[in-house]
Amino acid sequence: MTTGSVLPLLLLGLSGALRAHHEDLTVREACKAGFSEEDYTALISPNVLEGEKLLRVKFSSCLGTKGTQYETNSLDFKVGADGTVFATRELKIPSEQVAFTVTAREHQTAEQWDAMVRLLVAQTSSPYSGHKKGKTVTLDPSQPPKDMLLPWPQRQSSSGLRRQKRDWVIPPINVPENSRGPFPQQLVRIRSDKDNDIPIRYSITGVGADQPPMEVFSIDSMSGRMYVTRPMDREERASYHLRAHAVDMNGNKVENPIDLYIYVIDMNDNRPEFINQVYNGSVDEGSKPGTYVMTVTANDADDVTTANGMVRYRIVTQTPQSPSQNMFTINSETGDIVTVAAGLDREKVQQYTVIVQATDMEGNLNYGLSNTATAIITVTDVNDNPPEFTTSTFAGEVPENRVETVVANLTVMDRDQPHSPNWNAVYRIISGDPSGHFTVRTDPVTNEGMVTVVKAVDYELNRAFMLTVMVSNQAPLASGIQMSFQSTAGVTISVTDVNEAPYFPSNHKLIRLEEGVPTGTALTTFSAVDPDRFMQQAVRYSKLSDPANWLHINTSNGQITTAAVLDRESLYTKNNVYEATFLAADNGIPPASGTGTLQIYLIDINDNAPQLLPKEAQICERPGLNAINITAADADMDPNIGPYVFELPFIPTTVRKNWTITRLNGDYAQLSLRILYLEAGVYDVPIIVTDSGNPPLSNTSIIKVKVCPCDENGDCTAIGAVAAAGLGTGAIVAILICIVILLTMVLLFVVWMKRREKERHTKQLLIDPEDDVRDNILKYDEEGGGEEDQDYDLSQLQQPEAMEHVLSKAPGVRRVDERPVGAEPQYPVRPVVPHPGDIGDFINEGLRAADNDPTAPPYDSLLVFDYEGSGSTAGSVSSLNSSSSGDQDYDYLNDWGPRFKKLADMYGGGEED
Repeated sequence: MTTGSVLPLLLLGLSGALRAHHEDLTVREACKAGFSEEDYTALISPNVLEGEKLLRVKFSSCLGTKGTQYETNSLDFKVGADGTVFATRELKIPSEQVAFTVTAREHQTAEQWDAMVRLLVAQTSSPYSGHKKGKTVTLDPSQPPKDMLLPWPQRQSSSGLRRQKRDWVIPPINVPENSRGPFPQQLVRIRSDKDNDIPIRYSITGVGADQPPMEVFSIDSMSGRMYVTRPMDREERASYHLRAHAVDMNGNKVENPIDLYIYVIDMNDNRPEFINQVYNGSVDEGSKPGTYVMTVTANDADDVTTANGMVRYRIVTQTPQSPSQNMFTINSETGDIVTVAAGLDREKVQQYTVIVQATDMEGNLNYGLSNTATAIITVTDVNDNPPEFTTSTFAGEVPENRVETVVANLTVMDRDQPHSPNWNAVYRIISGDPSGHFTVRTDPVTNEGMVTVVKAVDYELNRAFMLTVMVSNQAPLASGIQMSFQSTAGVTISVTDVNEAPYFPSNHKLIRLEEGVPTGTALTTFSAVDPDRFMQQAVRYSKLSDPANWLHINTSNGQITTAAVLDRESLYTKNNVYEATFLAADNGIPPASGTGTLQIYLIDINDNAPQLLPKEAQICERPGLNAINITAADADMDPNIGPYVFELPFIPTTVRKNWTITRLNGDYAQLSLRILYLEAGVYDVPIIVTDSGNPPLSNTSIIKVKVCPCDENGDCTAIGAVAAAGLGTGAIVAILICIVILLTMVLLFVVWMKRREKERHTKQLLIDPEDDVRDNILKYDEEGGGEEDQDYDLSQLQQPEAMEHVLSKAPGVRRVDERPVGAEPQYPVRPVVPHPGDIGDFINEGLRAADNDPTAPPYDSLLVFDYEGSGSTAGSVSSLNSSSSGDQDYDYLNDWGPRFKKLADMYGGGEED
């Protein structure tokens, strides 16, 4: 079924359902069953699919819809439980209509009702489709419009349940797109037979009339002629569903609305458009004919059910045309590109460019519209070329004892795509290296095989190797490709001799001997072996590490002797083992040397006497209160240590008289008083300690025991501790007297220092000039800072015309930088010819008066001198003559001392100048 025929079918089916729904039925008080109509009509397409719904019949049952069954007298159509009529199989209806009867039955009453169903076959005509013209209204733009009359269907009513006669089937109206007019162009005329009695006004509603897009169609309200107002575009909208209305002059409905279906006839006005302008695909080299490559797709906006939208594909050109000009073909309908010839070889042609053309009108190049796209086909690589060595033999050289060294580089040639699994080489040694001394690694950049030593080779064992190496790819060879005889090669590797270092066969050699062996004792021969059997070389020995310098090695044969006594208890021995390192060097070119370690396990002998512990202890002066636990320490090891024997010597006899030892166990004993009372003090008690060695060693140790009075708990009292320390009452008194004398001396010294400081401050500042012979400069005072730290108020520099502003000030209010009016202190008058001894008194009195003068301005303050006014009785200062007539004698300055000597020289020697 085509899209153009399905759409009017659905629209007419919907129209019929709406008419049935709005049917004006009269329901009586008593229920009456039956179909809503006697005849049902629907418009269908010539091709009907299986299960396609065609229309729906409506049946009213007094028992409900569950008890109703539908049957038909046609095998091609059935009715569902909801009244839907559908096709039982796929049908192609050649006639113009199909009619059959639908029967409804009720189970309980066994009654049945019949209704007629007519299916009208809708056929469209197009000047481009080539189909026969059916019963449709088609607008031909080449002819003047005709006055086609569409009569209004008539309805009748009967008593009881309303029944309706078969409606007129309004055929669809076909309008070609892109019409050139003139517009408005008449389509049809709609008329009701009631216009003979009363004036009727016609109107249309729906999409294209009073709904967007607006005013595509119009109707003459008086004549009922319907027009199209502009060219149609099927790609914009393919059909329109309008409803025609008829009312009288007062707006009252005269007829029920009827449905009008308008179809836009497609014209070939759109070219096929490819989804992509460039398509990329790939195909393996060596593919068989018929191998799928890619699919290109072009869409045509025209109607795909007509030739206008049926696109066909073809290949226009192929570049390059090797090995054939037709390596590919394309399915004209689906756009699938496949190979059509053999011979794809990536090593010859890596890419093909194919121009594909899409044409509508089923590929008719005379009438159809075309478009092109580019298909780029890449020939992908397969492993159809095995790697081959560039030569059959390779050679290399390697020094012995060298690892991770590249011996030879194996070059291969592979024509597959570089740096792909089909090109990457994998090397394998298949013979000539049973011990696994070599491996072949692949250079990722050059693909060369690098023969590398992974296990050191020995010249004395193998002087040369003959290897057989095979090369392959990471990816397996393609089907049908065999390995080349050039995929194997021989590699000859020569081993060169080098001077190898001597080595000690029993490195970390361990020997056992007793400590204390005498100097010069031969211990062992620690000799090395030179692996260079084909070189005549001598080996010399020397010490590399001997921490205690106990050993000596013979430089020629490696015999080791003792250079000192070996002591197991030495700090250089760890876990009874002494370790020394020796060097063996040959005289080859260049010389080589090896090291060996000798470990000497020293067996202990009883060479250390035990020592008593502790060295000091404390005990009460009366026995029974406490005792001293004693033990011993021995530098030797078992069995040369405990159990120990503790005993008191017989001399002096007071030791055994005053003290006794009680054995606790093999390592401990107790020392306690034997007598009932021992005077407080410090006693040296000798004790003999003997170990269990063979032979045993003994040692007499002294333990200092402090005997003191104890309290009831057995602890020494404070007085007892002092007494036990050996200080009597006289000693304590002497110590206290010394402390008092020392404190008295410190106090007297402090008092003397204070008195001296006070005398220094009360001394006169100035001494008599006759007694002062020092030529010093005395700094009396500072006159303040310079000009940069003064902040002046420049307004104070103004000269007043009178003194009223000073005299009119209130008492106690004055400027800090003005000289106040009032009594001034009397400063001392300097005598005309002062006595040298009065200079100091004069200066001190003037300083004291200045400090106590409240009218004196502070340092660094601005002094304001009042303006005296014009006509001052005082003359110019410059007119004043010096009071000195030049006859003044300044020789007396020489009598004032060294400080005034400079003034005496300046003024006293004026006549000489």
